Amino acid sequence: MNSEHWLVDTRTSYDTVAADYADQVRDLLDRTPYERAVLTLFAELVRTAGGGPVADLGCGSGRITAHLRDLGVDAFGIDLSPAMIEVARRDHPGLRFEVGSMTDLDLAEASIAGLVAWYSLIHLPDEEIGSVFRQFRRVLRPGGPLLLAFHVGDGSRLKTRGYGGHPMKVHVHLRRPDRLAAWLENAGFTVEARLTLSSAESALGGILVARRH
Repeated sequence: MNSEHWLVDTRTSYDTVAADYADQVRDLLDRTPYERAVLTLFAELVRTAGGGPVADLGCGSGRITAHLRDLGVDAFGIDLSPAMIEVARRDHPGLRFEVGSMTDLDLAEASIAGLVAWYSLIHLPDEEIGSVFRQFRRVLRPGGPLLLAFHVGDGSRLKTRGYGGHPMKVHVHLRRPDRLAAWLENAGFTVEARLTLSSAESALGGILVARRH
């Protein structure tokens, strides 16, 4: 899959659905107690490791960024879609949101105390995962926690419509926790916890918590 093409398709798709996406996911955390518990644990891990800025990569409309801030974490969001960033800034004034790509993070080495990718790896092709995880390791401080959430399964499907019926063109990749864990280990992380669950977020979701060596 051509790297440039999937990035363009993903950006265009989420620019198209941004407003409806924000409306549909705004209150999801109210219905997902296990996810809230994991985010609370992550916030505690960040504080225990000394605190500092936390990057929410693929932040979308900013709901996870804002929740982390409510938990006392100095979180900011980065997303590929300029329209999503506009919505995030509108819905969460005063928080920091930037346009950017996890494939080429404009962050200094070891400058981040923690990193979250909350269902934002689902459009990444397999061949991009290794380099993205190496980006994550580059910007995280030694010992910094990493939190991933993703759809569990095998294979992928092309999503052509969503969030208010708007046209989209994104591949949704399902992955097994062991596979993602192996990629993380290869990139220089130690996986500390794995969880699978069903909720309003995903019919079968996976969560991995890891630390940078």
